[in-house]
Amino acid sequence: MPLIHESMNRGRSRTGWLDAFHSFSFGSFRDPTRMGFGRLRVLNEDHIVPGAGFPAHDHAGMDILTYVLSGRLRHQDSLGHSADITAGEVQLMSAGTGITHAEMNASQTDRANLLQIWLIPDDPGGAPTYHQHALPADAGRHGLTRIAGGPPGPGILPLRSDTTVWLARPAMGETTRLPLEPGRLGFVHLVSGLATAEDEALRGGDALQTDGGPLPDLLWQTEGEALYFDMPAY
Repeated sequence: MPLIHESMNRGRSRTGWLDAFHSFSFGSFRDPTRMGFGRLRVLNEDHIVPGAGFPAHDHAGMDILTYVLSGRLRHQDSLGHSADITAGEVQLMSAGTGITHAEMNASQTDRANLLQIWLIPDDPGGAPTYHQHALPADAGRHGLTRIAGGPPGPGILPLRSDTTVWLARPAMGETTRLPLEPGRLGFVHLVSGLATAEDEALRGGDALQTDGGPLPDLLWQTEGEALYFDMPAY
């Protein structure tokens, strides 16, 4: 059985405007056994109160993937991009040699809920880039939909590593199969819903990781959502 990351064991940061859960060490949450996995360095679930957010700050050497689950997030950066990312949209900012950006809840009345994911690129340099896509309504239905990775294509955010990010949005009773070639790393994060994997119960916020062995199928007890990361072992 692959290693289970239980939701209750995630780190948590709470301020007046932010309630964040950390699957890996981040900020004041430090766990030497959870410093990332493969190309995954950060997987945060953020809840931001209306009108608040992250003021301008710098990034370099990371691919930063943002998936808005509910609400709207306003992005502004030093490249001149200014855009709202709404529920069901994904954004990729490859920081490269350096970029400054700010992220704020664009609503004055509703909370924003999002996943922010940092992925280590093959080469931390290069010019920074920005991409944003709305997911099709049928993305992740009845199987996996590739939302980031290579080779690039329509609706595929171009990561700078041999990593693929898949989305599953199954109905109750469906099975999600997680194919993984020998020697590669797999990590699946349940965004929402209830599922079982080889009789182990999983719920939103839980995750499974494997460092080369197969990942078990997910049998969904409710409708749900999951992100699956297929990564190189180097």
